[in-house]
Amino acid sequence: MTGEIGRRALLAGAGAAGLAGRAFGLALGPSPSAAPGFVGDLIAKMTPDEKAGQLSIMASAIGGGAATKLNPVTNTSNVSKQLADARAGRMTGIFNGQGADWHRRLQQEAVKSRLGIPLLFAADVIHGMRTVFPVPLAEAASFDPDLAMRTARTAAYEASAAGIALTFAPMVDIARDQRWGRGVEAAGEDVLVGTRFAAARVKGFQGESLARDDAVAACAKHFAAYGAGEAGLDYNSVDISERTLREVYFPPFQSALGAGAASLMPSFNEIDGIPSSGNRWLLSDVLRGEWNFRGLVISDYTADEEMIAAGFAKDGRDAAKKAILAGVDVSMQSGLYQKHLPDLVKSGEVPMARVDDAVRRVLELKVRLGLFDDPFNRLGPGREQQRILTPIARDLAREAAQRSMVLLKNQGGVLPLKADGAQTIALIGPHAAGPHDLIGPWNVYGDDAQAIDLATGLRAAMRDPARLTVTAGSDVEKPIAGGIETAVAAARAADVVLLAIGESQEMSGEAQSRTEVVLPWPQQRLAEAVVATGKPVIVILKNGRALALEGAVLDAQAILVTWFLGTETGHALADILFGTVCPSGRLPVSFPYESGQEPLHYDHKPTGRPAPEGPRQPFKAQYRTAPDAARFAFGHGLTYGEIDYSGLELGGGKLAGEGLIISAEIRNHGDRSAEEVVQLYVHPRVSGITQPVRRLIDWQRVKLAPGGSAKVRFTITREMLMRLGPDLKPAVEPGTIDIWIAPSAQDGLKGTFELS
Repeated sequence: MTGEIGRRALLAGAGAAGLAGRAFGLALGPSPSAAPGFVGDLIAKMTPDEKAGQLSIMASAIGGGAATKLNPVTNTSNVSKQLADARAGRMTGIFNGQGADWHRRLQQEAVKSRLGIPLLFAADVIHGMRTVFPVPLAEAASFDPDLAMRTARTAAYEASAAGIALTFAPMVDIARDQRWGRGVEAAGEDVLVGTRFAAARVKGFQGESLARDDAVAACAKHFAAYGAGEAGLDYNSVDISERTLREVYFPPFQSALGAGAASLMPSFNEIDGIPSSGNRWLLSDVLRGEWNFRGLVISDYTADEEMIAAGFAKDGRDAAKKAILAGVDVSMQSGLYQKHLPDLVKSGEVPMARVDDAVRRVLELKVRLGLFDDPFNRLGPGREQQRILTPIARDLAREAAQRSMVLLKNQGGVLPLKADGAQTIALIGPHAAGPHDLIGPWNVYGDDAQAIDLATGLRAAMRDPARLTVTAGSDVEKPIAGGIETAVAAARAADVVLLAIGESQEMSGEAQSRTEVVLPWPQQRLAEAVVATGKPVIVILKNGRALALEGAVLDAQAILVTWFLGTETGHALADILFGTVCPSGRLPVSFPYESGQEPLHYDHKPTGRPAPEGPRQPFKAQYRTAPDAARFAFGHGLTYGEIDYSGLELGGGKLAGEGLIISAEIRNHGDRSAEEVVQLYVHPRVSGITQPVRRLIDWQRVKLAPGGSAKVRFTITREMLMRLGPDLKPAVEPGTIDIWIAPSAQDGLKGTFELS
């Protein structure tokens, strides 16, 4: 009920703010944008230079330190030049600008330009604006797309109050190599999870109508296979089959576009030797031809220019030509379209019709966003402060954080901590306290100083905060002199230890690939020393990727994966640790035994020599030092209940018509309420194209009272079993299908049915 009330209040507030915004814009007079042929008439009046300007978006001259750190410094512009460019129509907009006042100044200049075309203000609003939500990978652990839609809706509500009308999100890349840092922005390794979260986030950002002053246009990125870079190295080349593209990496983009995403961003990587920004097959044949996408294609930051260093383009002129002809409508930050498009058209190397087509998409998006009706419709005075960090938004951030955490282990029921406050707690680790590493990577507008750290959250929840001691023990990547000794003394003096360890937010995100996905060695040493005290230890893991946990970390009584949780980090952690809320998150990525297993994903193909369960056998698909499996599997996660699966029923065991209903009994033997994510996997025994050992085709969330049970039913349809045949066309093959109703990708009740 709390979430539903919050949504109603948020929408009511949005409506009131929208009326204020429209009133503010009335002085501009009626807009002609609704008139037939408006966009075409406007294009006919434009010069080649003005058209090139509409196809160029630049980094804001006032961007703030966070925005500057997120991209390399290139082609910088000062305030006076950017104001002049706005008035001259030399750019379509800016991105990552700071505040409504700056955007208002720019827009005032733009509407004074020869044609009065308003600017488009864009930003990287990845997981919240001022109110910061869990990073997308964490949110995917909720297995609740509706939650992602709600957080995206709130992010749009805040961002639009600063004039932002386009976000470079959601990132819908499938990430199967945990060495790659940008997996933190995605929804994990699974295609079904990726498609459902892609659609949900698009719907959240864009709302009921792009014309509303609380809506922002979504930009699905990065098209395509960015997460498949060789060796997990960011920006690296990709060598991939068309089948894998269509089965794994395309579906989340199709889902995002099906949900109405207004724009799309090509990836940095190459596919089959061709960079995505110059790949006509990808951007024109597939995107425009097969999928009939009519929205805007926006390059990534200087991606067109980077085709020169990749050896695909001779110089800036050649790069601009190849990008526009391939299908990139808008060039970001390089300035190549501004410099070269007019001459390329004049020389006949680029048809004017292609340029006009791109300009039409830009102008049509601005029309849809209501910018011609009122260029200031998202810039109402005072609205920015009214909308940010509201109690409703903070409540949602806390809920999202609670539901994103994954309990990997809880030996002896050490969690939840005793609610009576009788325990003394030693909070140890570099993530124990302080305004750092709370909001996570890839956040332009959030602030750690406005977020709640773990120590603060625990003290607020404790009856006697004096029973909590706090010590760092080590920094994230380097030791502290005397730190381990102090930590050991604190552990010995306490009843229970909370060990807050993991990655810093700088260790995940763009350009943060790692060769070993392990805990930094100073923290591993700290963990070994603290666990050796013999006190109960609960590891609170902060991370932006799956990690290969080892040694004392695995020996701890409990392990709680918390990712980067955002504004309400400390309060949400306290809710879980003290049992106010039961953990319900599930892993959206597989945790390996060792880094060398990467890339690792549960839905891998079988081999002719699969490793058997039990003792090792020679000449099988296995590592010398680790199983051919995950240590903590995709979909794994514990609750504070004791969950049991039984009574698999296969509904006759044959799918011949509309659908096959299968079911299982899920029981909570514990004395606490729980929420279970029940997962449905399939594997065809025989197929013309080899199939993954398991594939997730559905899931359900079920709430269980203490001692309660529920019969969970799934309806399997032929469409759910469809895969690409030898000709890359969707097909369903008859035969025997293995099926699992399971708590993870490496467990569950197994049965079979026949597909006729």
